[in-house]
This record gives sequence, C-alpha cells and structure tokens, in this order.
Amino acid sequence: MRCLGSLMKILKAKDTNSQLFFFQLLILLGVHAFMSLALREMEGPVEERLCGKMKIGCGLHRYNLRDVFTWSLLKTILMGQVLSLLICGTAVSCEYLTRAKVETPMLQSFLNYGLLLFTYTTHLSTRTGDRNILQILKTNWWKYLGMAIADVEANYAVVKAYQFTTLTSIQLLDCFVIPVLMLLSWFFLKTRYRVVHFVAVAVCLLGVGAMVGADILAGRDQGSTSDVLLGDGLVLLSAVLYAISNMCQEHTVKNLSRVEFLGMMGLFGTLISGVQLVVLETRAIGEIKWDVHISMLFVVYTLCMYALYSFMPIVVKMTSATAVNLSLLTADLFSLFCGLFLFMYKFSALYIISFVVITVGFIMFNAVPTYSALPEEPAEASDDPMAQSSSDHLLLSADSDTQRTETLTANDTP
Repeated sequence: MRCLGSLMKILKAKDTNSQLFFFQLLILLGVHAFMSLALREMEGPVEERLCGKMKIGCGLHRYNLRDVFTWSLLKTILMGQVLSLLICGTAVSCEYLTRAKVETPMLQSFLNYGLLLFTYTTHLSTRTGDRNILQILKTNWWKYLGMAIADVEANYAVVKAYQFTTLTSIQLLDCFVIPVLMLLSWFFLKTRYRVVHFVAVAVCLLGVGAMVGADILAGRDQGSTSDVLLGDGLVLLSAVLYAISNMCQEHTVKNLSRVEFLGMMGLFGTLISGVQLVVLETRAIGEIKWDVHISMLFVVYTLCMYALYSFMPIVVKMTSATAVNLSLLTADLFSLFCGLFLFMYKFSALYIISFVVITVGFIMFNAVPTYSALPEEPAEASDDPMAQSSSDHLLLSADSDTQRTETLTANDTP
C-alpha cells in the first residue's frame, strides 16, 4: 500500500522528471516480464528440438543468438525501418502542408495512386498469358475494387480523425490494426501464431505506450477535441480498413505477384480517389496558393508514398503483413526525431526507450516463424515469367531457401 501511495504521488506530481522516471521504470518492468514469458515459451523439451523443421507446439530448444540474429532477420529489420523512414517523410511533408493551410488528403492520395497507375498498371497491361490485365479484370475486378476502397478510405479516415480527436488517441487506437490483422490472417490466410508472437506484439505496444507517455509529458497532446467519439471511431475504422487492405496485399504478393497488386491498386485507387477528390476537395484545391515551396512538398509526399507502396509488398513477401505493421510502429518515433530539428520538439529519453522496446518486440516476433494450417501450394504466377519484376527476384532470391524451411504446414506435424 505504501508503494501504491508513492506511485500515486508521482503521477499527481507536477515534477516532469519524477513522471519520466516512473514511465521508464514501468516500461523496463514490463519488458522484463514479457521477455521472461517469451524465453520460457522458447524453451521446450529435448524431443521437440528444432531439427530442420519446427513443431507446432514448441519454440526454440536453445535460445542461441546466432540462430536468431541471422542475415535474413537483419535485412528484414533494415527494410522495415526504411518503410518507417518513408512514412516519416510523408508525415513531415504533411506537417509543412498543414502549417501552410493546405489540407487536401484526397489530392495527395490521388497523386500517389496516379503514379502507381502510370508505372505498374501500364507495365501490367503489357503482360501476356493467363494473368494479363483483361483476364484479371474479367475474373477478379470486384476483389481488387474492394481492396482499393479499403485502402483509400483508410487513408482518408485517419487524416479526417485529426479534426475531431487528439494525437494521443490516434497513436493508441491506430495500433488496433495489429490485432485485427492477426485475427483476419488467422481466419482467412490460415496463419497460426505461437505464444511468443503474442508476447512480441505486447512488447511492441508497450513501446508505443512509452512514446505516447513522452508526448503527454512534453505537452504535445495536439489535436481537436470537438467530437472525440467521432474521431476515435474514424481511427478504429481506418485500422480495420488498413488490416483488410494489408491482408489482401499479403495474399496477393505471396500467391500472385507484386506487379499485379500494385497495378490493380493504381487503377482502382486512382478512380476512387479521383471521384472523392472532385466531390470533397474542389474548393480546397482552388484556394491553394501554389508556389515552389508548396509544389515541392507535394512532390516529396508523392514520391515517399509511391516508394512506400512499391517497397512494402517486397517486405510483406519476405515476412508477413503483421510483422511489417510492427516495424512501422517506429515511424512516429522517426517523425518525432525529425521534429526535434525541424519543429523544435523537446527531447525525451522515453523516445529512445520506445524505439529499443519496439525493435526488441519486432525481433521476438520474427525470431520464431509462424506456420500455416493450409498445405503448401505453388503460386499461381510461378509459371509466368512476367509475374514478378526484376526487383522482386533481386531482393527475394537470397531468401528463397530460408522461406522454404521456415514455412511450416499442418502436414509437418506428427
């Protein structure tokens, strides 16, 4: 009771240093507890030892760092952080546009989808064989239309939420995409997770809590509170839509091809965002005072978003959509680090702790592979030389053997 009373005094105190110390202590204790649970999960009986194939009910018999910190894992971490840096680039450019009184989220989305249309859809239209663009539209147009609707509206909903709720609420509720994505993957992709994966997700979310705590202590809980319930609902809606889009992306790039996914996303995304642009933002676009500065901000945003959409399917194919979303949790931290120099944000040690904790959780998630309840089947596009672009082959050739041994099916179990 004395300890509880002391903690309550710290929380109620106006001393920022005391509150910072409390948050750091809480984060460290939480990580220690989750790591202990994960290590116990990774310890199994001798007969369940990892011998070429990993049994469903176990983790690693011996927690050897050389077995965990492989080149494949390091490359996955680096690629995930590249994605976070690209999101950081879009966030910084959006911040400058907002300060210039330019709020046109649909225009920004339209430019990105238009660039995808110009490159990937054009490339897809030159493909011959069973997976040519006419055959795809004839058989699966409604699937890609639904996927594009989910993606476009997810982007719009989360941007719109800033008008009604706070930054803290958005940062916390946006993490809802991870459990929703895991649930969708479980039922539709038949992905199966071990206890260590759920522990890893909890560790990553603990890191997000440290970041949000730093924002609160720094007094940076920005955003409108005109209708918090509506704003929070928009964030949750965007999380669900992002999860649907990411699940569809994982299925497409692992069973068909990256070019097909991006080509269809560019085609339908341009149509949907174009219609919404005309309906919602015609007046806002007319009020923009165009100059070199504003134009360059739009260019930077579009290029960063285009690179994100182009690069993300490669990382998803190497890992999973859930793993990619865990790595993207550091994007807000990169934005905060940029804000230290560009927007004069106040530094907090909790930012470093948050980055480390999220990275630890990401490593834990990828240290033990997931498995599928479905028998392994060859991809539909494997016989089509145009199914994968040269960049896919270049980045994924080194991981082909690793993925073959790490993809576990229910048929592997005794």
